[in-house]
Amino acid sequence: MKNKGIVIFLIILVVVMVAVVVTDFSSTRPDKQPANPYALNMDEFKKVDPKLIIFKETEDFKLNLANPAGIAYKDSILYVVGDSSLLTIQKDGRLISRIQLDDDPACITVGDGKIFIGFTNHIASYDLNGKLIKDWGKIDDKSVLTSLAVWKKELFAADAGLRKVYRYSTGGYKIAAFEGKHEEDALHGFIVPSPYFDLAFSPYGELWIVNPGNHSLENYTLNGDMRGFWKHSSNAVDGFSGCCNPAQFTFLPDGSFVTSEKGLVRIKIYKASGEFEGVVAAPDKFTDDGHAPDVASDEEGNVYALDFDKNMIRVFVPK
Repeated sequence: MKNKGIVIFLIILVVVMVAVVVTDFSSTRPDKQPANPYALNMDEFKKVDPKLIIFKETEDFKLNLANPAGIAYKDSILYVVGDSSLLTIQKDGRLISRIQLDDDPACITVGDGKIFIGFTNHIASYDLNGKLIKDWGKIDDKSVLTSLAVWKKELFAADAGLRKVYRYSTGGYKIAAFEGKHEEDALHGFIVPSPYFDLAFSPYGELWIVNPGNHSLENYTLNGDMRGFWKHSSNAVDGFSGCCNPAQFTFLPDGSFVTSEKGLVRIKIYKASGEFEGVVAAPDKFTDDGHAPDVASDEEGNVYALDFDKNMIRVFVPK
């Protein structure tokens, strides 16, 4: 009789333990867990005070591209690459030409009377009619080119794969490379967690490079020595958030920065000194958690945003 009681007790104990395990498993399923009270709610940061929005969208141009990759502006013409193609477009959106390329492009710039296109691991130069002048050859199997910029007779290229910036002559001769380190024993140089690594020349010939993992824009000499930087790490409208922002940038004619962010997508203006000035386009203009539009500007200070998620060029003009 005593043994029978022990058996019954053990059976009841096992049943209780199974019930506890099942209940615990059910309560910890992702769809059953209570909301995290400490989770960051980004909705509040998507709202922008209308007084801060200093540009307005006037028109947009749909692109016959499945995968647009980059945009540049020069002398009243927009240059867009994507789908193994180079498109030249008038400022009113009319297509001038579509030229087939031998590979999928990643970025583009125009200067010194030429078009320069960056592919994943090599650069090629073209004349203004889109005829190939020279393929500069493979840089490295690990290279991921993300940005090109020209000043006079020199071209600079950002390599997100190797976290380097290369200096070339516009004829394709490699002059140097640098990693953004201030000293030989520096712990890090350019922090590039993902393939967003942009550079551009100001209207005054100053080379600026985004250090995306540091939320900073850094000014370098042509020899690769840092001259200065500014940064704003914040989810608020005047700052940069996420792992790597700003993802894209360009300059207005007065030297102001036009920055573009991914994730919490927005385009903003900062003064040449790095002070926040206002918003070109708020997050509600873009796809949630979308790509950062590539940006270009013209002589009048208008901003052309290449919206990768909507496959269009969007035109914003100062209010």
